[in-house]
Amino acid sequence: MEGGPEAASKQEFTEFWKRATSSPYIMRLALSAGIGGLLFGYDTGVISGALLYIREDFVEVDKKLWLQEVIVSMAVAGAIIGAALGGWMNDRLGRKTSILGADIVFFLGAIVMAIAPAPWVLVVGRILVGFGVGIASMTSPLYISEASPAAIRGALVCINGLLIIFGQFLSYLINLAFTKTPGTWRWMLGVAGLPAVVQFILMLTLPESPRWLYNQGKENESRKILEKIYKADEIEREIKVMREAVEQEKQVEGLIGQTLGEKIKAAFSNVAIRRGLYAGVTAQVAQQFVGINTIMYYSPTIVQFAGIASKSTALALSLITSGLNAVGSILSMLCIDKYGRRKLMLLSLIAIIICLLTLTGVFYQAATTAPPIDNVDTLSFGANATCQAYLDAPNVSSWNCMKCLKAECAFCANTRGNHLPGACLAETKEVRVVCGEQKRVWFSDGCPSKIGVLAVIVLGLYILAYSPGMGSVPWVLNSEIYPLRFRGICGGIAAVSNWCANLIVSLTFLSLIHALGAPGTFLLFAGFSTIGLVFIYLLVPETKGLQFEEVEKLLQKGFNPCGCTNPKTDEEKASTSK
Repeated sequence: MEGGPEAASKQEFTEFWKRATSSPYIMRLALSAGIGGLLFGYDTGVISGALLYIREDFVEVDKKLWLQEVIVSMAVAGAIIGAALGGWMNDRLGRKTSILGADIVFFLGAIVMAIAPAPWVLVVGRILVGFGVGIASMTSPLYISEASPAAIRGALVCINGLLIIFGQFLSYLINLAFTKTPGTWRWMLGVAGLPAVVQFILMLTLPESPRWLYNQGKENESRKILEKIYKADEIEREIKVMREAVEQEKQVEGLIGQTLGEKIKAAFSNVAIRRGLYAGVTAQVAQQFVGINTIMYYSPTIVQFAGIASKSTALALSLITSGLNAVGSILSMLCIDKYGRRKLMLLSLIAIIICLLTLTGVFYQAATTAPPIDNVDTLSFGANATCQAYLDAPNVSSWNCMKCLKAECAFCANTRGNHLPGACLAETKEVRVVCGEQKRVWFSDGCPSKIGVLAVIVLGLYILAYSPGMGSVPWVLNSEIYPLRFRGICGGIAAVSNWCANLIVSLTFLSLIHALGAPGTFLLFAGFSTIGLVFIYLLVPETKGLQFEEVEKLLQKGFNPCGCTNPKTDEEKASTSK
């Protein structure tokens, strides 16, 4: 399916249950391929908790924010490469072989991460699993869609999406399970290799995509597979559809060329396709610049910024983000065809902006009400344990916990209560142990705050605002806004734009926190979200209920957000005929 999975209707789900119960083979096929989605979800979620313990084992990672960002974001960089090469692999080697290759790479990456003796080896492992994720993220839904009965295709492809969310939820549970185990983060990251092994074994027992086989001229093999999937009276019709699709693709290649450069040039020379790309790429980039993956990759760290120091508590609260993400995805399935794509994204962005502004206020309040530093208590630990910047400061009476943390030191809370004056100490493992031996809580990422729980609640509301609209709609929009002849190349451009925006956000988040503070960082994302709201309002048309041909006509005519019609320019008239 060239442009991505189509949304499933209620009728499809009814038919789905009938087919699944009468033919378990179909369900086995979808679940086996859908494990690729689970790997995708697990990898995006597991690093958020593992990072807390990686910092404990590697002092240089704890001290260097850029290294933490690299460890997190290199999986995204690997995914960009995997997604870019995945299209070639799918066409040249087949869908099944591509999934098997992704499993091998992912398993190797998981092993490399689990045994990593140094941070740079961990980075290599992250790139490998990212490469596997990039291939699987585009191949699994493609394989399911091409090897599924047309009547229930949308419902089966939704399994991949649900397994992505389940993978994220599972990663948080695994993180919690290994918090007290020797090796902590090594187990968290290494366990990811098990689903890859399971999928590899299952896929060996499954056939290649019948559509890919037919496209390779292997019609008899394709028919044998279709006989296992389709009812007897549906087989000939499906073969006819595949034959027509293959013939149409060959005609398209003759019109726009076969090389990547020729296809891109043809896309941008057509005003309707160009406008479609403006809309599709805008939606994909805005999806990332609202800051969603700062929550998915760094949620335990953000919870600690809010003043909740316990790692296990931070991990437990991170389960909320995954659970609410699942709820939001279900809401999206219920609302997208009722309210439309454009309206759902605009409403989602408005709610996101409100949540981000609220988070800005919460973190600002937490910073301004941070407990003060007790000079006597601080000096009682000895000069070697005291924060050097504090010792050199001319006016220590103005210091509080937040100023201590900004000086790259840590706050050892008062034994009588975290919100009382405490000690500002050097952020070393030895001093942290001494603080813990006195039954005191160690704060190195955020200060004690009475409103920390409020930040967690607002984060949950942010997920609920994001998931039904900006979470899923950009992918649906990009699957239907381009004509068939350009759907593959334009969908690829939009997807790579999404991954690149993801990389920028995940690679800079901790540095932004260090430079601007948590309030300034979330205010910045609120600003990006506002810009996204304006551009989506101006550039993205409503595609609900429109056929592909109607969408193309709408883009050729020129979309006007106020509902007015624009006269065509001479350039547009000329390009329309292309």
